[in-house]
Amino acid sequence: MQIVGFERQSDIRTGGLGLAGDSGMLADMQDETAVIDFQDVSYRVGDTQVIAGLNLKVMRGETLVLLGRSGSGKTTTLKLINRLVAPTAGEVRVNGVPNAKGDVTRLRRGIGYVIQDVGLFPHFTVARNIGLVPKIEGWNKERIRARVEELLQLVGLAPELAERYPRQLSGGQRQRVGVARALAADPEILLMDEPFGALDPLTRDQLQSEFHALQCRLNKTVVFVTHDLREALRLGSRIALMEAGKLVTVLAPLEFVKSTDPWAAAYVRAFGDGLESVAKRSAS
Repeated sequence: MQIVGFERQSDIRTGGLGLAGDSGMLADMQDETAVIDFQDVSYRVGDTQVIAGLNLKVMRGETLVLLGRSGSGKTTTLKLINRLVAPTAGEVRVNGVPNAKGDVTRLRRGIGYVIQDVGLFPHFTVARNIGLVPKIEGWNKERIRARVEELLQLVGLAPELAERYPRQLSGGQRQRVGVARALAADPEILLMDEPFGALDPLTRDQLQSEFHALQCRLNKTVVFVTHDLREALRLGSRIALMEAGKLVTVLAPLEFVKSTDPWAAAYVRAFGDGLESVAKRSAS
């Protein structure tokens, strides 16, 4: 398999906004390629502060992993990007445009979204599920058919599965269909909310490997939510650690496992040995 854009991914791993040791030149360069920009964003529900003062940039072509415990604000941060929720303070910009001021339908159609329980329409075939957004976008039937065939091959599914229904698929197959559907209209941004969390360990390991290879080929801008440090190290260009609605630190995988930050160090201790080798394999 030819890996396209891999050097760019490696470049992103060496630094980024919020990392110790960034030069001004590097920060300026990455400012120009920020696809998603949280500017002092907060989100409150009643008396509960869910997100507090979030400042974070997601660079073009990287996989930024939001890592944290349940209730840390990871999924809410993801939903702020495609306006499933709106900030109560601050601003989220997508490609330089405040997402509160643009057309929300156009915003969401330009962002692929993959969730843990997949969310496929049970009475739609695989082909119809994958082709849903292209159909809404007005693509003709032949173009949709060709795109469905292309995506089935891309995510490693046999062509004959196109006419099956979600109930006739395994968990891993349904998750692959979910990824294919998110990619159907070729969005620049992909949001993934613990997409492999409900799968058995072997299937999860396989899909993580496939996703990593796929991202190296497609070079999408990905925001990936997980509570699993090994998954974060394996898939992330950078890891944004969250706790109690606040951003703790943003580090490249190898920097994360060596970090002296108390929260990062606690994660490394909790997940045991072998983490540095996982981070090194991800960076290679």
